[in-house]
This record gives sequence, C-alpha cells and structure tokens, in this order.
Amino acid sequence: MCSLCPRRCGARRTASRGNGCCGMPALPMVARAALHHGEEPCISGEDPARGSGTVFFAGCTLQCAFCQNHAISRGPAGKTVTPAELANLFRRLVQQGAWNINLVNPTHYVPAIREALTLYRPPIPVVYNSGGYERVETLRSLQGLVDVYLPDLKYMDASLSAALSGAADYAEHATAAIEEMVRQTGPVRLNSDGIATAGTIVRHLVLPGHTADSLRVIDWLAAHLPRGVYVSLMFQYTPMGPIEGYPELSRRLTRRECDKVSEYLLSAGLTDGYIQGRESAGEEMIPAFDLTGV
Repeated sequence: MCSLCPRRCGARRTASRGNGCCGMPALPMVARAALHHGEEPCISGEDPARGSGTVFFAGCTLQCAFCQNHAISRGPAGKTVTPAELANLFRRLVQQGAWNINLVNPTHYVPAIREALTLYRPPIPVVYNSGGYERVETLRSLQGLVDVYLPDLKYMDASLSAALSGAADYAEHATAAIEEMVRQTGPVRLNSDGIATAGTIVRHLVLPGHTADSLRVIDWLAAHLPRGVYVSLMFQYTPMGPIEGYPELSRRLTRRECDKVSEYLLSAGLTDGYIQGRESAGEEMIPAFDLTGV
C-alpha cells in the first residue's frame, strides 16, 4: 500500500497496475531515455555530443494544470521496465557519454530505482529531478544513492498550489524536502568540465500574473538555503492551453515580470545559480516521448 509521496493514498500498486493518485504501477514506466540538453549548464554541459542522460518516467504525484510534459505526466505512457532493465538503461546512457543519470519525476518509483542503483551504481552522478512534492522519509531511503538533487519549489501560496496542482500542502512538504536534500548533499560541487558532481539546485518557474508568490518563494530560499546551494530561476513558462479561472496563464511572462523577479532574487543575495530567460520557452523545447532509448 503506497505511501511514497505526501498524498499517502494507500494505493495497492502491483507490477503492472496502479490505482492511486499517480495512477502508475509499481514498476517504472519509461517514456524516453536519451542524452538531453535542456537542463541547467552544470547538468547538461556545453558539449553537443554529450548531455544529461535523462530518463523520463510516466505519471506524476502533482498533475499541474500547466505541465509541459502532460503527455506522460497525466496517464500511462511508455514501457514498463524491471529494476534490472532500468539498470541497463543507465549503463547504456553511460556508454553514450552522458554526464550524469538524470531521473525525471521519479518519486512514485523510488523502490524500483533504489534497486536498480543497487544492481548498477553508475560511475557518473545520479540526479533526482522532481517537482519537490516529496516525503522526507522517502528521500532518506535514497541517501548515498543520489548525488545531485534538482527539485522545484513551485509555490508558497496554499490556495494557488491547491488550484493548480491539487496540493494545498505543497509548500509544507516541498520546503521540508529541500532541507533534507541539502542535508544529504551539501552545496553544489563542480568538476573540471563544469558539471555538478554533488549538491542541490532548487528551481522556481515564475507564473504569469503570480510574481507576488515568486517573491515569497525567494524569501524562503534566502532565509533557509546555505551558501553554495544553487537557485535556478526560470522564465520559460509556456502556455499549454486555457486553464479555467486563471486566464493569465494563457500568456507568456512579460519583460516587466521577469525584471521584477530577477531583481528581487539578486537583491536577496541569491547569486549562486542561474536565471533562465524567456528565450528558452516554447513547445519545441519539449522532447519527443517516443520510447527513444527504452
């Protein structure tokens, strides 16, 4: 009975079927496993022949209304793999020259991922790339297996997180999770190629019309993150269609909104990390979830 994520829905997830909040079976469903260049510079690197060895998992514990990966996050998509097969995917990505193994949306598959990493410990960093909606107890089970945590901190406003992600308790769990991630990894460390080998990088996607909540996110980060933990401020919001009750989310960010939030970030002293501009927005940045590499 599943209690991996904060929803603790108690779903009976079998190897091939699941009926919980994520709707996923216990065995991982993988939609793509390939070199990827759409992450932060210290994750993807600058070499076009290499990239982040990214494994995109199907299903999600949040179901965000504006999700760019909705093709795989909102229902079964991909191929079911065993822990041994997942370990082999990791091995192939290493052979292709990946800088790291980047696990995208892994929360609901942690037991299988843990087993795969026990069968094969990659000689490159393992990145846990999630929406931030995590149970501390689940993260503790990964200590020693994850080198780099790459969580979101999406909201501080409970009403906004309830409306857009179905999780009024998002901030409570995400902030506790980030503190646990930082405890496990410490500050970001880079190798001679500028690739992160350890540490935590916290992402925040600014939403159109909701810069006030972004400033609250920045206030929390400035008050709680130790020096050397990176912040990645993202202005790549891409409208994925109308969202009832939130017409402002049908447009992209304005220059004024971007300037307001980036200036606040720097004034708060959060200078370790990245500010990712509007130019990297667009549906063309979304990879094809076509079972490549699976």
